[in-house]
Amino acid sequence: MIGTYELILILVIALILFGPKRLPELARALGKAVREFKGAVTDLEEYGEGKGKGELRG
Repeated sequence: MIGTYELILILVIALILFGPKRLPELARALGKAVREFKGAVTDLEEYGEGKGKGELRG
């Protein structure tokens, strides 16, 4: 598990590499990717449990 010190270090390195203007864009892109991944996992779980109607969404 990542501790507080490690998280702060990662954020500082990201700030240095990408700059303050790009960080919000990167955070939005990461959030969107995580939401899409969770949606796909949920679809696969429902399909595997037989709750779906034989087709995946999307």
